[in-house]
Amino acid sequence: MKHLRLKESTCYNGSQIEPMWAFRKFRIKESSIVSWIGPMDIGKDHLVDFEDVGLEIKGDKMLHFIIEQFDVQPADLNLCYHRQRIFVMIIKDMLNNLGIKTYRNGDDLYFPKPSINGKLNGKLSVSIATCSVSSMKIHFALNLIESGTPDDIETAGILEPYTGMGMSEVQKFIDDVCETYINEILSIKMDITKTKVF
Repeated sequence: MKHLRLKESTCYNGSQIEPMWAFRKFRIKESSIVSWIGPMDIGKDHLVDFEDVGLEIKGDKMLHFIIEQFDVQPADLNLCYHRQRIFVMIIKDMLNNLGIKTYRNGDDLYFPKPSINGKLNGKLSVSIATCSVSSMKIHFALNLIESGTPDDIETAGILEPYTGMGMSEVQKFIDDVCETYINEILSIKMDITKTKVF
């Protein structure tokens, strides 16, 4: 499984969740994680989650991960959602290790920050999992800043002053997250090869 970290900023508009995007765009012919920093503004034609229809899903500066895996044929949506949760929990653990104490609700991460309306739930992330016939795909994105996020949602960003994290730590964070996920999937495969079955 390959990790490609993009240097240029690009807007996540939902088209990147389509199958074979990494191959069509970057000629990656294997399971992959593509990561980059950029805005998000998902058009209605690219919504995957039926619950999101009619909602604004956007942000001015986010950290994006697109995972595509071909190791199960036909692709399995149930397994894809399990892998999405593994990825979310890796992100949560790594943020906690950096002193950014988050909590998880399903595939969403929150940072408990004070706000003028008394709420303590700053939504930190968005994510979706889906399948094509041949691959499982996951998009996960973290707010780096609160700017540009929907007005009707209390959000948080990992580069806002209240977290203590700086941009200099983000690139290492990206690489560490991807390496940890890749090693986790490999570890599971190795455990399967050494397990007696009946």
